[in-house]
Amino acid sequence: MMNGIRLIKPYIEYADVEAEFREVFETGIFTRGSNVNKFAQKLGGVVGSEYSFLTTSATTALWISLKAVNVSAGDEVAISDFSFPATANVVEDLGAKPVFIDVNLDTFNMNVNDLVAKITPKTKAVIFVDAFGNPTGLHEIKKVCEYYSLPLIEDAACALGSKEFNIACGKIADITCFSFHPRKLLCTGEGGAITTDNKDWALWFERKLLHGASENSSGKLEFNDYGFNFRMSELQAIMGLKQIENLQFIIDQRARVQDIYIAELSPLGFRAQKAGPSALHNFQSLVFTVPDEMDRDSLIKHLKARSIETTIGTFCQSNLPFYKNKYGNVQPNAARLETKTITLPCYQDLPTERVCDCIKEFFDLSVAGSR
Repeated sequence: MMNGIRLIKPYIEYADVEAEFREVFETGIFTRGSNVNKFAQKLGGVVGSEYSFLTTSATTALWISLKAVNVSAGDEVAISDFSFPATANVVEDLGAKPVFIDVNLDTFNMNVNDLVAKITPKTKAVIFVDAFGNPTGLHEIKKVCEYYSLPLIEDAACALGSKEFNIACGKIADITCFSFHPRKLLCTGEGGAITTDNKDWALWFERKLLHGASENSSGKLEFNDYGFNFRMSELQAIMGLKQIENLQFIIDQRARVQDIYIAELSPLGFRAQKAGPSALHNFQSLVFTVPDEMDRDSLIKHLKARSIETTIGTFCQSNLPFYKNKYGNVQPNAARLETKTITLPCYQDLPTERVCDCIKEFFDLSVAGSR
């Protein structure tokens, strides 16, 4: 795809960070420096959280967040089923059982009625996934969690910049986890973050993310606990700082591409992911449900042959071989979305006309003639 249309391009170039990178190499401060602190503070300011921490990925952020709410072997954690497997994997790794909650076919997000039906005395926490950055239903799930006194962890890997009821993702759930993978709006290569308003959890994260150490009054580290190294580097933080200033511009650009896709593809029967009236969607990924009579995988192959990169929406975790063999109980809506959704290219200067023309070409060949 080097000479074709890529799925995504990061909104940053080497020239944007060259001077700051050079300074890091000259000083030799690659970790625990000023840029990490600045990026964490800037992120907290953007989402409105009291506390923010940078991590190596959203996966490590989710894993340590489950540790923070004391999830352990024998517990159950209710999770959105339509998501990248990391959401289930972190639960499984701790010896707990991921309880797969089916999703809404329009929003792709957790179905509140299915959640309520599957809460048991063993349920220790709930992980809500903002599917492709869509926060629709987050407050509704929060009310359920409050009623049952369950901590709500938001897998907001895709949701930086999204809001519901004008409150930013990162401020709504008890603990929120973000990603800065190259597919996300902000790219630091790899990387993630945790935000929370809970002081006790914040003190715990601060200690655990520094090998279990705390600084005493003289600045010396005291290891009064055990911990981990999930820290982001200075170089990554510089990349994040450069992009976060342009977050709204990035969202606006992606919304513009989404509008073009909707106008061109809806008449063919493609259905865009829907957001609720109180939700502001950042359009992290532009995901459409293909027409009922269309074979999604054949469409992906057709576009690849024309040097256009696309991919599936994401996975029905309960239908992945490991989880299906261990737990069974595949969720029907998530399973349907896994086979019928496609992620389309989205980046600055994208030739949307070429993408749409190639999709229309496939439609005419495979669908229109059969109607």
